[in-house]
This record gives sequence, C-alpha cells and structure tokens, in this order.
Amino acid sequence: MNSIVMATANKNKIKEIQMHLENWINCLSLEDIDCWEEIPEEQDSLEGNAIQKADYIKNKFGYDCFSEDTGLEIDILGGAPGVYSARYAGPDKNNEANINKVLKELSGKSNREAQFRTIIALHWNGKLELFEGKIRGKILEEPKGEGGFGYDSIFQPEGFQKSFAELGIEIKKQISHRSIAVQKMIAFVKEQKNNLKV
Repeated sequence: MNSIVMATANKNKIKEIQMHLENWINCLSLEDIDCWEEIPEEQDSLEGNAIQKADYIKNKFGYDCFSEDTGLEIDILGGAPGVYSARYAGPDKNNEANINKVLKELSGKSNREAQFRTIIALHWNGKLELFEGKIRGKILEEPKGEGGFGYDSIFQPEGFQKSFAELGIEIKKQISHRSIAVQKMIAFVKEQKNNLKV
C-alpha cells in the first residue's frame, strides 16, 4: 500500500480529507513522521503556500506528500482575505475575530459574492502536481450554524439556503472547494497507478 503524508497539523482538514481517501492510500499525519516543527507559509498566494509546504516535507523527510492552502476570496474586497484567511484579524488565527472583521468590512455593502478556493500541491513519484477546487457563494449578514470551522458559518454556497456550518459535513464533503480539489488529486493518483499496471 502506498503511503502519503498530508502536510498539515489542522485536525479538521485531516478529518475532512480522510473521508475521501480510499484504502489503497495510507495517509500519514505530520505526527506520524515525527515532524513537530511549524511548516513555513511565507508566500503571497495559495499556490505558493501549498507548494512551499509540500516541498518542505518532500525535501526534509523524503515522503510523497500533499499540502493544501485554502482561502476565502470576497469579490468586493478584491479577493481578500485570500491567502491571509487564517490570520486575517491577527497572527493568533482566531476564527471569531476573522469572521467579525469580514462582517465589519462588508457592513452596508450589497455585493456579498465570494468564493472558497483550495489549491493542493502533490509530490507523487518524483513530480509536482497542482489541483484546484472552488465554490461560489455569498457572505451572510451574520453567522449561522454550529458545525464546520473557519468561515463556514458565514458562507452560503450557491444553490443552497444554508451556510456551510448548517449544511453538515456530509453535504460539505460532496460540494466543498476542498472536496473538489481532493477528488481531482485522487483521480490523478488512480490514473497514475492504473498506467503503471498496463
């Protein structure tokens, strides 16, 4: 069985992604490979951060791995908070503070269109591949729902009348930006494995 490392310490992301991974891939956490240091995220784009984190694990530990970076991109804010989504209100990465800052900046604005976008950088069999997932929606006037994490309580995806936090993890698994990117990655890995068998 192939093993692959997911380059994150965020247990919510690990839980969400592991629901998509099948038995033929053994997904290892950073703890599984004794990586306890904080992996740098110093780039000014989601793509740059995802690549930097994946390169760090591949170069230092030698494992095939993947890393993702996700941002909430709000149209009227020029794509902000974007790559700075996790630390939008400060370096302590406080979800409530981040949400309050977004709602304050959108106060009185009628255009609340936004998207969640995920980039996955995958090191697999000596090559680096990128996969993108995104979902359009709008920012609500106030938080709704207790589920999810990050900005889920204020993001209402297109075609739904509830926030990500209200929809629940099963529906989010089917439609979310992260799920779309993960499914693209899994399809690629399956194709590579099938080609090796030919």
